[in-house]
Amino acid sequence: MDISIIFKLAAIGIIVTVVCQVLKKSDRDDISTVVSIVGLVLALTVAVTMIGDLFETVQEIFGVT
Repeated sequence: MDISIIFKLAAIGIIVTVVCQVLKKSDRDDISTVVSIVGLVLALTVAVTMIGDLFETVQEIFGVT
């Protein structure tokens, strides 16, 4: 596992948090919710990619096709 993946997830979280706070302060709660959902989808996409790589590695190790 590369540490850059952890930094990507942390960056997504920080950016989403800052944008949501700015939007909530400007009374845009509906857009803030959409930004939160988009951030969640981005983080899950990164996680699913990592899990897919893990399964491929396990298949290679055990010779399962």
